Amino acid sequence: MHNETKKKVAIIVAHPDDETLWAGGTILSHPDWQCFIVSLCRQSDPDRAPKFAVVAGILGVEGRMGDLDDGPDQKPLPENEVEDAILKLLPFTEFDLVITHSVYGEYTRHRRHEEVGKAVIKLWQSGKIKTNELWAFAYEDGNRKYYPVSIEDAPVFFPLPHHLWEQKYSIITNTYGFNPNSWEANATPKEEAFWQFFNADQAGNWLVNGHITP
Repeated sequence: MHNETKKKVAIIVAHPDDETLWAGGTILSHPDWQCFIVSLCRQSDPDRAPKFAVVAGILGVEGRMGDLDDGPDQKPLPENEVEDAILKLLPFTEFDLVITHSVYGEYTRHRRHEEVGKAVIKLWQSGKIKTNELWAFAYEDGNRKYYPVSIEDAPVFFPLPHHLWEQKYSIITNTYGFNPNSWEANATPKEEAFWQFFNADQAGNWLVNGHITP
């Protein structure tokens, strides 16, 4: 049910597990948020799709999945295809906060992450999504030199209390079922960080010029 008293938050990601890897601790720490998670890929995945539904229950959120191409070739998708997929999956289009991928991704490199981040900003610029602020995941991997780490000087930086990180890690390994030696398990960040934008022009400038202005 729509709750007018709670902060309305959309979390828009490429894959089921991105919501947990990059923002799981933040979600768990805010039961006061009314969260809706959109995963643009893997709706037809017989393994990940049902697990995403279970994870949504653990996180205390609602969610919906799409089925954008996620094959190994990662061919570029048309911008309008990604934008249309987001709009079809969202239950409404006005939010207090939207959280999504960086336009530069979280590691080197995943095209779908970058495409989703860009699409969200362009939807905000066009007025098709309205939000008071946007947070984009702030992580980097030194061009594959190490697992992704949070960027400490990002405007929102959240060192996770150990119990929250344990919950997050359990979702990745026990619920999603990634092996403890997997990339996903080893990459699960203990701090979460986000670039923060208060208007679409500011986010659009980051998209075009690669830097953030006040």
